[in-house]
Amino acid sequence: MQIILLEKVGKLGNLGDVVKVKDGYARNFLIPSKLARRATESAIKEFETRRADLETVAAAKLATAQALGEQMSGKTVRIAQKAGVDGRLFGSVTNADIAEGLTKLGLPVAKAQVRLPNGPLKTVGDHVVSVSPHGDVVVDVTVQVVPLAD
Repeated sequence: MQIILLEKVGKLGNLGDVVKVKDGYARNFLIPSKLARRATESAIKEFETRRADLETVAAAKLATAQALGEQMSGKTVRIAQKAGVDGRLFGSVTNADIAEGLTKLGLPVAKAQVRLPNGPLKTVGDHVVSVSPHGDVVVDVTVQVVPLAD
């Protein structure tokens, strides 16, 4: 199916690109999420008239994400979990826990924006994780996992 992208979509294209994707991906994800429209002649003409508005919205989203990224850089999130004597956690620290910790610091982040390359954190100590508030903005944040005091 040919679609026209209304926003930048990672690994697919930028605003205004006409790309071919599988029908299910377009119908079940891109179109309901308002990331794309079917690339009919009328939709392309309508997009060209709205292009400036969409570009301003995209630039505003990028600017807010960059501002959030600047606030986040160098921050340390402290998370307390039950741990054994050897420093291994009973359970793990997930991206949802880290997002909640960042939100408590006044930095609103969704759990999908926290990237854990090696999976959930399972040991006590300092860990560096990536947070991506926007596709073009990636910030490293230190997560300090400490044993929970009884």
